[in-house]
Amino acid sequence: MEPSLLLSIMGAIAVCIIGYLIMDSGQSSGQKRAKNIGGARRATEKTSIFSFMKVDDSSSRRKLIESSLEELEQNQKDRVKKKKSLKSKLIQANLKTQPQSFLILSAIIGVVCALLPMLFGLAPHIALGIGFVIGFGLPRWVLNVMINRRQAKFTAGFADAMDIIVRGVRTGLPLGDCLRIIAHESPEPVRTEFFHLVEAESVGVPIDVCIERMYERMPLAEVNFFGTVLNIQRSTGGNLGESLANLSTVLRERKLLREKIKAMSAEAKTSAIIIGILPPGVMGMVSATSPDYMSDLYTTTVGQRNLMISAGMMMFGIFVMRKMINFKF
Repeated sequence: MEPSLLLSIMGAIAVCIIGYLIMDSGQSSGQKRAKNIGGARRATEKTSIFSFMKVDDSSSRRKLIESSLEELEQNQKDRVKKKKSLKSKLIQANLKTQPQSFLILSAIIGVVCALLPMLFGLAPHIALGIGFVIGFGLPRWVLNVMINRRQAKFTAGFADAMDIIVRGVRTGLPLGDCLRIIAHESPEPVRTEFFHLVEAESVGVPIDVCIERMYERMPLAEVNFFGTVLNIQRSTGGNLGESLANLSTVLRERKLLREKIKAMSAEAKTSAIIIGILPPGVMGMVSATSPDYMSDLYTTTVGQRNLMISAGMMMFGIFVMRKMINFKF
């Protein structure tokens, strides 16, 4: 055989071998190595004499996650319950009154409102009912009105406070100085809330705890957003000015949406007010113009019972209309 032909055959065989090694069943060397390591590990696990002592930890991990979720849910329920307590409501209204003093004042109002109708000849059980309703409901209604007004004022000025922080951070001021500027120059109640925050932070309280205390005094979603932004920026870093600028934009859009909802529901609220005021208003005018015509309603037992039933039905109707026009967002 000629040497050139022999070299050609050997070259062709070498090319086939190299091609086979490269294309080897479509798997790379890394995949083959991983497969071999996995097979060796499975074989080791099967043949190990201590394999019966190994426990699948998926169930324990699942139990740990479930317990963590239950704890978070319980903390959220406790937080909501604490927010609705009388002590928390007094703090949210920025009142220094203790719950015991508030209850005593409510009892005094109820007793006075029960004694006055009895002096004018009203039946004792009806007078006691009026005193209980006014003494229990009127102070709490006034307290809720004070809380809502204070929260509305805070929401109106909170976006401007975020803009102050954004401008200060972008000009090189630290976050603490920006908070002090808000605590001294912002309108109430933003100034008071940030003053408490700066005061607590100056004595060494962490900023997340300060924000949580602010949320207890002012339980609004805006405060929760502010705390979330600060916590994320502290743990992961990033541009605080940009994050707070986005938060300010979100707050202003929420305020715009709130005003739009008020404008769209103004007609329904006006109709509900007219429907609620019309029956007692007509009754009062008829009583003033024709007292003899309405005297049986106030002096007889049947009239008093019908009057109480009508008052209860009116209160229930007002409550239903209020729920229909009171939008939560």
